[in-house]
Amino acid sequence: MKRWFALSAIGPDRPGIVADLAELIYECDCNLEDSSMTVLGSEFAVLLLLTGEGEDLERRLSAACKRLEWEKRLTVFFRPLESEPIPYHVATGARPYVLQATGVDKAGIVARVARVLAQHGVNITKMETSSTPEPGTGTPIYRMSIAMDVPARTDEAQLRCELERVAAELFIDIQLEPAATAKPG
Repeated sequence: MKRWFALSAIGPDRPGIVADLAELIYECDCNLEDSSMTVLGSEFAVLLLLTGEGEDLERRLSAACKRLEWEKRLTVFFRPLESEPIPYHVATGARPYVLQATGVDKAGIVARVARVLAQHGVNITKMETSSTPEPGTGTPIYRMSIAMDVPARTDEAQLRCELERVAAELFIDIQLEPAATAKPG
């Protein structure tokens, strides 16, 4: 019977991490179904969705992860999933949106925006942030891009109103658009 697992790993970035993880999956007779990876600062981070079969699969994965931690100095976690994962937007009929925020960097931008989204049942599916000095003045400008699924039942006008309130309080610009019409950020 096909079983599903989520596996995550984090560690200092270096060439070969993806090969190490792919070999672990292959050696455990698993299939890589989906992945997302990034480098933040000098740290590599990955989340993998994999499948496999066999009575001792969980034991083999556990042993392989421990070996990878010891040999390659990665922190690796995995957990079995109860069934095949169904994306939130499919299960709920949510609509994809993109939010872009820009302004002078200050504490609380992500926390305040994310809380408004959570209060409306919005599921953040991807978020990228950066802070770069403005040419000339050196003022740090914060940029945040969020891909998200907005439940069909969400009052879009109310969501926009609350986001505009947060934007005014933080002196930032927030743009919210359906994903199909959003321009890449």
